[in-house]
Amino acid sequence: MAIESSVSAPLAWPRRHVGKLLLLVGVVLFLLYFAPQSPVLKALWQWSPALAVGFGQNILISLVAIGLGSFLGLLVGALAVSPLRLLRLPAQIWVQVFRNAPWLVLIYFTTYVFPFEIKLGSTYVSFPDWVKVTIGLALPASANVAEIFRGAIGSIPSTQWEAARSLAFTRGQIFRSIILPQCFKRMLPPWMNLYAVITMGTALASLVGVHDVIDTAQIASNTVNLTGFTVVIYLSLLVLFFAYCYPISRLTQRLERRYAFY
Repeated sequence: MAIESSVSAPLAWPRRHVGKLLLLVGVVLFLLYFAPQSPVLKALWQWSPALAVGFGQNILISLVAIGLGSFLGLLVGALAVSPLRLLRLPAQIWVQVFRNAPWLVLIYFTTYVFPFEIKLGSTYVSFPDWVKVTIGLALPASANVAEIFRGAIGSIPSTQWEAARSLAFTRGQIFRSIILPQCFKRMLPPWMNLYAVITMGTALASLVGVHDVIDTAQIASNTVNLTGFTVVIYLSLLVLFFAYCYPISRLTQRLERRYAFY
């Protein structure tokens, strides 16, 4: 029985997903055949490179925002679990403010509070809008990462702290060698889910003048000026974001099952 199950397991994947693969192949063939003939699909085909470049801008913003937010969040989270109230209080205020602030308000705030250019010596360096949007998304990301970090530390059984203290470990040694390795595994699934949410939040960047995929779609819709094209191009944006975020969601679920703690 064990041999039969091990042989049939690799064959189960194609049977489960053969319908999805056929549907995907059918859609691709449909687009390749009808795109040169339909004016709507022909226009979509012509604007596809510009949409890809715009979506690359969204991905860049999301990657930099989650990187900066994770760095700040780990610092704030470390302060939030400090035994000193003088250090905990600012961290708690940071988390509560930026977790409960609307993302669009933060984006507008960072867009107008930062200058358009920075003077470095005798030269002026531009401060692009996409960087301001990135900072605006990194602020709530840092608050959420801090909470994820604090929750991961709180989920570690207190008996591990007590056992380590009985072995004459210092608090820093316990934190670095015992607690942190377990925390990062527990943080990974919610951190990835947060990244997917930030990626979808980058759609707000077009409201402050960033030339992203939403702004490109608006320009294309106004240029082509066909109702059918407007519907199709925004449907394409849904497909783009779904195709990028859905694998992250599936991987998050797999990691949650793998690192499940009971």
